[in-house]
Amino acid sequence: MSYTEMNMFVPRIWGFDLGSTQAKVARQAGWTRADILWEGLMEAANTAWLKGDQKAAAKMFRRAFWVARLAFARNDLRQATVQLNLGILARKTGQSEKAQGYLKKAAHHWDTHAGANIAAMQIAPRARSSLFHLRMEALHRDTYHDNFRARVGKIADEIRSAIDNLQRDQAVGCRLYARWLGERPNVYDDTRKVLGACLLVLDP
Repeated sequence: MSYTEMNMFVPRIWGFDLGSTQAKVARQAGWTRADILWEGLMEAANTAWLKGDQKAAAKMFRRAFWVARLAFARNDLRQATVQLNLGILARKTGQSEKAQGYLKKAAHHWDTHAGANIAAMQIAPRARSSLFHLRMEALHRDTYHDNFRARVGKIADEIRSAIDNLQRDQAVGCRLYARWLGERPNVYDDTRKVLGACLLVLDP
C-alpha cells in the first residue's frame, strides 16, 4: 500500500483526524499530511505509554515508522526518532538484541544527519508579547536564528548522549517527552519538526 492509499484510510484505521482545526492550521503553514500524521502518531504513542498501554504505544510507533519510511527523506531526523522509540520498547520487553539494533541505527542516523537537519531549519516568525520584541526580532533576525539553532543543537546533543546511555542500559539523563509537552513550538515550521524528532521520545 502506498502512502497516498494509506492516507485515504487514516481516520478509519488510525483514528487520526486530518480535518481537525490543528491539522488545518498546520496545512496552512505548509506542513504535509505526513508531517501532521507523524507528529500525531508519536504523541498518541507517548500518551499510551504514559497510561501503561505498551501494546498501543508499539502499534502507534510502528505506524509512525511507516509514515516516515514512505513519506520523509532518508536523511530526515524523524527517521531516527522512531528507531529510538522502538529500541526503548524492545528493551522494556526484554528483547535486548533487537533493542541494540534499533538503538544502533538511531545513533548512526543522529551522527550522520542531525547537524544538517538543524542547519537547514526554516524558522518562522514567532508571536511576540510586545511591538518592541517584534521589532527586535525583525532587526536581528540572523542573530536570533543562529541562537535558536544553537539551542536546538544543544537539545539534539542531549538526545545523542541519551542514546549512548540507553545502549549501555543506563538512565537517559534528560527529560524527553515531558520536555516536548513544555517546549512544543506553537508554530508549524521546521523547528517544530526537528524538536519533535528530538523530544517525541519515551521517558523510560
